[in-house]
Amino acid sequence: MRRTELTASPSRSCHLLPRGEKGRESPSQFGLLIGCVVLIAFTTSAQAQDVAKGADVYQDRCSACHVLNGIGQGPSLVGVVGRKAGSVPGFNYSDAMKASGLTWTPANLDRFVSGPTKMVPGTAMRAIVSDPAERRDLIAYLGSLKR
Repeated sequence: MRRTELTASPSRSCHLLPRGEKGRESPSQFGLLIGCVVLIAFTTSAQAQDVAKGADVYQDRCSACHVLNGIGQGPSLVGVVGRKAGSVPGFNYSDAMKASGLTWTPANLDRFVSGPTKMVPGTAMRAIVSDPAERRDLIAYLGSLKR
């Protein structure tokens, strides 16, 4: 029976590949394994940085209207990812937002924050985050805010 181990394929995805003839990894398989581990560590680190950068974007662009606890000029954004648009109790949404039928998925948030009035004509929201990297960071931060 051939033994298997966790290694990386040339496409940089990790999966099980057979070991070498005498149960030893070939140098290229070992290098791919190390590369895969480094790639996973880098990706995890980059995601953590995105949330921190997103907190800064929130503070700079959103906090004047949106508070994290309670109701401000805009609704609380805690728990916004996955929430139905226009559904925070006690907030007076525009008729357009209430009728939008949207759920705030990361993709919908990205589209909305890049041009709120294009996505929901009649919305009261006017702030725009035009930089795609800032939007990704902001959405990562919003996704980290749980009730």
